[in-house]
Amino acid sequence: MLGFFELASGFGTTIWPIITTIAIIAIAYIVFSFLLGIVKKSLLKLAKTKKQVSNVEIFSTTIKYVFVFLLVLIAIFSFSGDLTGLGLTLGLFSAAIGFALQKPITGIAAWIMVVTRRPFEIGDRVIIGSVKGDVRDISLTHITLKEIGGIVQTEENSGRNIMVPNSLLFEQNIVNYTQQDEFVLSQVFFTATYESDLGKAMNIGIQAAKKHIKQFAESMKKEPYARTSFQPSGINISIRFFVPAKRMTEISTEITNEVFERISKEKSVAFAYPHTEVVLNKK
Repeated sequence: MLGFFELASGFGTTIWPIITTIAIIAIAYIVFSFLLGIVKKSLLKLAKTKKQVSNVEIFSTTIKYVFVFLLVLIAIFSFSGDLTGLGLTLGLFSAAIGFALQKPITGIAAWIMVVTRRPFEIGDRVIIGSVKGDVRDISLTHITLKEIGGIVQTEENSGRNIMVPNSLLFEQNIVNYTQQDEFVLSQVFFTATYESDLGKAMNIGIQAAKKHIKQFAESMKKEPYARTSFQPSGINISIRFFVPAKRMTEISTEITNEVFERISKEKSVAFAYPHTEVVLNKK
């Protein structure tokens, strides 16, 4: 009977410090998360640009990870007893997770690369490998994208989210639409018949583009311009213009409608399309 009480007493002596440490760490984490949430919300209200919003998101995430890491170190140190024990414990712990969690560790390294080199920000439109989307969140293990296209071939959001493992960032090409600014080159093209007034057809396309991107005139890199090429049934006319990446499909549709309406009313310009004509020579 005495042995049982000694065993129970020893067990209590061992387990109680563990429970106490876990409780303290949990309370510290909850309080820290609450305070960090308040600070983050205040900073987001002050942020006025996409880059500032991204900086707040990444900074708050980084601070949280650092705090959790420090809590883990404190917990380990409390059980190891001294710096020598801490070093031994960390060494064994690092060897274990290094073998078992190679991909996650690579993902964390990729996250550090994203935070320090900033190949993209939250809100940027990117292509990672074969995946295209707007960056919604950057976490320790994954990049969350609001998918572009996917269901249909377009530059519009599909409504789906894609989680890309950070480890893939070291293996895939990364294309950022909006790293320098919000504008990318887009185009609307149509084919005019060989009998059409080519100059007028080009001018119709350019004027239609100018009309619908007028709202971006102060930020545009370049005025709309035309490029032409021969096609079997006519002259292909490409009207090219810079437009905000996230409004590419919308603006292109408006310009297409404008071009169609103007050419439909123009006698000297006609659309070319595959068809057969029979020409009777009087000779």
